[in-house]
Formats: sequence, structure tokens, C-alpha cells
Amino acid sequence: MEANEAQELKEQAEHGAHESALRPVAFTMSVLAVLVAVTTVLGHRTHTEAVLNQNQATDQWNEYQAKKIRDYNTSLADGAMKVGPIADKAEAEKQIKEHAERRAKWAAELPQDQAKAEALQQKVEQAEARADRFDLAEALLEIGLVITSVTLLTRSRIYWYLGLGFSALGVASVASAFLIR
Repeated sequence: MEANEAQELKEQAEHGAHESALRPVAFTMSVLAVLVAVTTVLGHRTHTEAVLNQNQATDQWNEYQAKKIRDYNTSLADGAMKVGPIADKAEAEKQIKEHAERRAKWAAELPQDQAKAEALQQKVEQAEARADRFDLAEALLEIGLVITSVTLLTRSRIYWYLGLGFSALGVASVASAFLIR
């Protein structure tokens, strides 16, 4: 065996040793890529949930406001019938009585409608808070992935550890999103 062949075998062995030493880094990068993808999907779904809940809350507030407006308009009509010249007083009294029944029904429904709207608004705020956590987690996991990939270029494990640190913060942020109720 010639000297250059021995040197070549030695270099191949060292190269193989470096590759096997970097396998955990490559595996970590694969896992982080999956975590980023899952976190992104969770964040998008949570943002969608917040938008849908906001639409429901808006509809509920609109219903609440519509009942208040109808109540006010009905009270104005009652007042006009009481003071204005009316050809059929019996019919006007009948209308005023029907209006009073409707207004009583609306008055009973208003607190329920308001409570529903406020509950939906609370759900919006919770979904937005969870979405913010998922967004933070996504950013931290992406930073962790990029820093970990620097390990492949520099062959310095400090970047792997630093990337794992950012990734751990990202995973903690995902976990905290599930704790928001």
C-alpha cells in the first residue's frame, strides 16, 4: 500500500466519523422541520377559529342592537299614538298593548343576547391569545432549525445546543397555548 492510499483511507475514515457525528444534528433538523409544520398548521387553524368566533360575536351584537332599536322605535310609535289624533282609539290601545308585550319580551331577551355576545367575544380573545403563542412557537422553532443547520457548516456543536435551546422555548410556547382556556 502506498503512502497516498493510506492517507486517502485515513481521510475517508475521518470523513465517515464526521458524518456519523452529525447524524444526530440532521435528525434534530428533521424533527424540528416537522414541529415547525405542525405548529404552523395549529396557528393557522387558531387564527381561523378567532375570525369565525368574531363573526359569530358580531352577529350576536347586531341582534342585540336590532332588538334595542326595535324597542326604541316601538316606544316612539306608542308615544305618537298616545298624543296624536287617532281615528280609532280602540285599535290604538290594542296596538299599544301588543307593543308592550313585545317590548317586555325583548327586554327579557336583551340580557341573554348580551351574555351570548360577551361569551363569544371571550372565545375570540382566547383564540387570539392561543394564536399568538403558536406564532411565537413557530418563530422560535424556525430560529432553532436555522441555528441547528449552522452546525452542519461549522461542525461546531455549540450551534446544535443553541438551536436545541430555541427549539425547547418553541415547544414550551406550543404547550402554553394549550393551557389557555
